Amino acid sequence: MTSIDTLWVLLCAGLVFFMQAGFMCLESGLTRSKNSINVAIKNFADFGISVALFWAFGFSIMFGLSQGGWWGEGYNFVSVGEKPSLAVFFLFQAMFCGTATTIISGAAAERLKFSAYLLVAGLASGLIYPLFGGWAWNGLATAAGIETMGGWLENLGFRDFAGSTVVHSVGAWVGLATILVVGPRQGRFPKTGKAAKIQGSNMPFSVLGTLILWFGWLGFNGGSTLALTPAVPGIIVNTVLAGVGGMLMAGLISLLQDKMIQVEPLMNGSLAGLVAITAGANVVITPIAIVIGATGAAIAHLVGRQMLHWGVDDAVDAVAVHGGAGVWGTLCVGLFGQLALVDTGLNRWQQCGVQILGVGICAFLAFGSAWVVLTFLNRVFSLRISPEDEEIGLNVSEHQATTETYELFQVMDRQAKTHDLSLRVPVNPFTEVGHIAGRYNQVMDAFEVRHHRSVEDLAQIYYVTAAIAAAIENNSFKADQLGLEEVTNRADELGALARTIQQMAEMLQQRDQELIAVKQQLVLQQQKQQNGNIGTTD
Repeated sequence: MTSIDTLWVLLCAGLVFFMQAGFMCLESGLTRSKNSINVAIKNFADFGISVALFWAFGFSIMFGLSQGGWWGEGYNFVSVGEKPSLAVFFLFQAMFCGTATTIISGAAAERLKFSAYLLVAGLASGLIYPLFGGWAWNGLATAAGIETMGGWLENLGFRDFAGSTVVHSVGAWVGLATILVVGPRQGRFPKTGKAAKIQGSNMPFSVLGTLILWFGWLGFNGGSTLALTPAVPGIIVNTVLAGVGGMLMAGLISLLQDKMIQVEPLMNGSLAGLVAITAGANVVITPIAIVIGATGAAIAHLVGRQMLHWGVDDAVDAVAVHGGAGVWGTLCVGLFGQLALVDTGLNRWQQCGVQILGVGICAFLAFGSAWVVLTFLNRVFSLRISPEDEEIGLNVSEHQATTETYELFQVMDRQAKTHDLSLRVPVNPFTEVGHIAGRYNQVMDAFEVRHHRSVEDLAQIYYVTAAIAAAIENNSFKADQLGLEEVTNRADELGALARTIQQMAEMLQQRDQELIAVKQQLVLQQQKQQNGNIGTTD
């Protein structure tokens, strides 16, 4: 490699690395907020795992000295030393390994244990991807100064320029095996028979992720020449236009089917177009690139619909986009590629046959091995989270990472269960949820004040009733003993009632006093009459 070639490939490796951020944004936005943190950290963690395993032995399996075209040897724990060509080649290919792995994250989102996902990521990046990659790409290692004989598929004439099958389909097939083993999300396929749409939490975030991926794809395809050659500009043009063709086709399908243009089809259509052109961006003419992108989007749409019909739940349509469009794009190398540029010495039908063989071998290896291993592991310990944890969300159940929305609903649920009106939601005044929480707390303040007033009213009504009952039971209507002074100070109907009762008690007390006085007068009169009668007798 020349210095300019090294610089170009390093730049493209950075663009491919940036695609990790695109996948994180896309998948986090297309999933529910209670799982968004889990999706983000999976995209972060799988990159570390995939690069570590690729450095330890994946690179050697894929690009080491080929053993009969089946696997490579001699480059475990790669040490680049002062070999810039090896360093830049390893770095670029490590980014590809990370891309293949992170596709699985989106497909199996919102139901897979974090520890189980790490196992799946390790299986894909440490074994499946480098093994199939070696069969198709081992000969590329000559650019790094590794003299190798190439993989057996590569030697048969299989061509996949930047990885429609090697990268994208491998990730999609492993993702499909994973979601078949763990099953669909709760509520995705109700008993009514029609699949229920689970709305993503942040569509603008997903659109941003799509744009980042599109930008990174320029390095994904443009850097796969492993040199800054005159073919690079045409490859980048084909890449961009294929994405445009996919977006336009997906928008048209959405308009005809839904009578409106929805967000998800536009994003997935553009990505499907990019996936489809990845295998043959260097061997097709520009108009054909648009056709490949548009048809790739249509095929991804059909695959996605068929998966729903079969009850297969892919959270972000990763299998349809990366698998369906990836298969189609790989076949397009044989169908539409300029044979002189494909440069395998095969005629068109032979080239198509080899492409079909490569696609089939990839599906058998990636899906078959992943399904067998994951089915066994799932019997040993469950790969899926519990229904309770799925209801709470993986942010909390897997990472104890709360969000403002979660805290709001948590307080509301607790109040519904305990009837405790004193609970309040933490408020961040600079967010939409914070404003909602603030208004909710104001409403609860008003409810709590009214509740306390109601409790006080009931207590005083009970006190008034008890005072009347005690007065009747003891036949004592002394107003100063009723204890209604606090209630009589109220300005409402209860205060008026207490004052009326106190007035009646005072009247009764005054009547009792008058009766006592009358009785005393009668007693005195009787005594006087008795004394007069005694005097007369004497």
